[in-house]
Amino acid sequence: MPSPAQTEAVPSNPVQYARPNGGVWSQVGVITVDYPPVNAVGHGVRSGLLAALDDGLADDGADALVIVCAGRTFMAGADIREFGKPSAPPTLPEVVARLDAASKPVVAAIHGTALGGGLEVALACHVRVALKSAKLGLPEVKLGLLPGAGGTQRLPRLVGAAKALDMILSGDPVGAEEALALGLVDAVEDGTSPLEAGLRAAERLLAEGNVPQPVSARTDRIAGTDPGLFAAKRAELAKRQPHLFSPHRIVDAVEAAVTLPFAEGTARERELFLACMESPQRAGLIHAFFAEREVAKVPGLPADTPTRDIRKIGVIGAGTMGGGIAMCFANAGIPAVLVDTAQEGLDRGIAAIRRNYEATARKGRLTAAQVEERMALIHPTLSYADLADADLVVEAAFESMEVKQTIFRKLDETCKPGAILATNTSTLDVDAIAAATGRPQDVLGMHFFSPANVMRLLEVVRGAKTSDSVLATVMGLARRIGKVGVAVGVCYGFVGNRILHQRGRESMALVEEGASPEQVDRVLTEFGFPLGHFSMTDLAGIDVGWRIREERRKSGDPEAQAPNWLDTLAERGRYGQKTSAGVYRYEPGSRTPIPDPEVAAVIEEDRRRRGITPRTVSDEEVRERCLYVMVNEAAKILEEGIAARPVDIDTIWLHGYGFPSWRGGLLFWADREGLGRIAEAVQRYHRDIGGPQWRPSALLLQCAAEGRPIGC
Repeated sequence: MPSPAQTEAVPSNPVQYARPNGGVWSQVGVITVDYPPVNAVGHGVRSGLLAALDDGLADDGADALVIVCAGRTFMAGADIREFGKPSAPPTLPEVVARLDAASKPVVAAIHGTALGGGLEVALACHVRVALKSAKLGLPEVKLGLLPGAGGTQRLPRLVGAAKALDMILSGDPVGAEEALALGLVDAVEDGTSPLEAGLRAAERLLAEGNVPQPVSARTDRIAGTDPGLFAAKRAELAKRQPHLFSPHRIVDAVEAAVTLPFAEGTARERELFLACMESPQRAGLIHAFFAEREVAKVPGLPADTPTRDIRKIGVIGAGTMGGGIAMCFANAGIPAVLVDTAQEGLDRGIAAIRRNYEATARKGRLTAAQVEERMALIHPTLSYADLADADLVVEAAFESMEVKQTIFRKLDETCKPGAILATNTSTLDVDAIAAATGRPQDVLGMHFFSPANVMRLLEVVRGAKTSDSVLATVMGLARRIGKVGVAVGVCYGFVGNRILHQRGRESMALVEEGASPEQVDRVLTEFGFPLGHFSMTDLAGIDVGWRIREERRKSGDPEAQAPNWLDTLAERGRYGQKTSAGVYRYEPGSRTPIPDPEVAAVIEEDRRRRGITPRTVSDEEVRERCLYVMVNEAAKILEEGIAARPVDIDTIWLHGYGFPSWRGGLLFWADREGLGRIAEAVQRYHRDIGGPQWRPSALLLQCAAEGRPIGC
């Protein structure tokens, strides 16, 4: 997995060999990797490791060798500067093979993180010692790959096949103490430097005079592995991750570690690694990986823009969204004042927050003490006066312009000068909300996604008068609270919901014309979405969209949709999962959607009222209309400057709406689907169906005609 971007100058010789002069450690040669900021395993490090290893093996005064890294971490993955380029020799498998065959014992002294290729280097050493704070993992699956330098062959030999599968398939690191319990490391040290820990391990090794076997020669942890383990894991993946390529290849590789001699297993791993490299999913996942980092840099916003100090925040509204937003800040150690208009609502909101935290504690992710620490950071109140010293206030009230403007007038009167005032609106005009204050430069949108304490996306909506300082502050704050912040402009629905509404319009039209909600949802989940459109509507709550549509109709919006069968369901109190009935029905305690004859009857009645004779709708038409209308709207958003770059739209749909990460994002996928094909279909649907959603984007048509990626 690539390391974070290297920003410092590349040392001319990033690996050095030396031996302490005199003392108890004079018999130990030290190989030091110094390639800031994260000692990525780039070409200079790979060639330097081999040269230093040769020096150490040739040094008659050195009876053992230690590999240690300078800076804040051990080797933390591949070099981002080389990613996607042919690997210059020596390759990492060559380096690892040389370490494995070393005639002197080699100790890896691990601190910080040992990830991906960095951990594969450590696995090839005879002994691994880690500082207590270290983390170790093989995260390649997150980029559509598998460990390609022996990781799938050596890790099972240390921790067993079952645990190796868990670690490699999740890509998540383990801490040093767990690594010791598993057998991944041989010792854990505390209160010392990585160099001293490594030297002490080498000293113990020499004193014992018993050099461990190379990991490649060990078989005790894989002997007797139940062959059914691999069949069970494949069945689990077929159910949980049916679309993904690399996880299935990972199972094949670990199985090879158990069933084949090491050399043959390594060859099989390489074959499977190259298959993953050639998979289109790798390109999509790598794009998604870099996209998350790219969106943090806002075009036109200088990196040195002054920011404001955020030490205390306020949240208006103790409902589901407001409570979740308060949790986001408490989780980051930021005190939050939670304001509501009624004690009953406040009590209900605080109780829901506690239930959420206690549920997390039951899963072992929080201690009881941490639950109480976070609850103590959230101060419930009925008084706006308690917001007087807040540095930022997020409004999360009912989706009504009148309600929100009233709240912002109160905030303008209450909050101190320089306090940032943010609205969590998902559709309304942020500029109109800002106009209710005398400080529009301090107002912007912070559109959290539900559940706010879980979903990583935060649309940061810049108003016409929002200052650079406010935008920079909130973009930085997004990272601080663990969100992926994406800067967008003001329009109805901003970026994510504006595109979603067009997909929703087509999903509804397809059902009206003859498709069923189940068919539309199935086509979307087969594409890779975790939920279909109507299942997602039930999850979010039908009443949410219904009230938004009612608001638009009342305001006289010319693009407001006429009442439809979904509104009829809402009027009957079928709000979705929370009422156990929406587009689907739900058994008590279950989220599994079940088709409901009552809904089919409502749809049929709606068709009769509109004079529509239902027809057979193909899956291909469902796919085209649901996805191509999204691409067309995304292109319009780029034309209008609501999103600055295609990567912003991709990131929003990846992190907020479940767009399959292995497809890279909406516009990344569109380029590979073929803009010419999409443009032709959009023009055809515009001719045959009409409607503003099918008015072709000029940008889409231009890119298709010129044969270039969208937005370039």
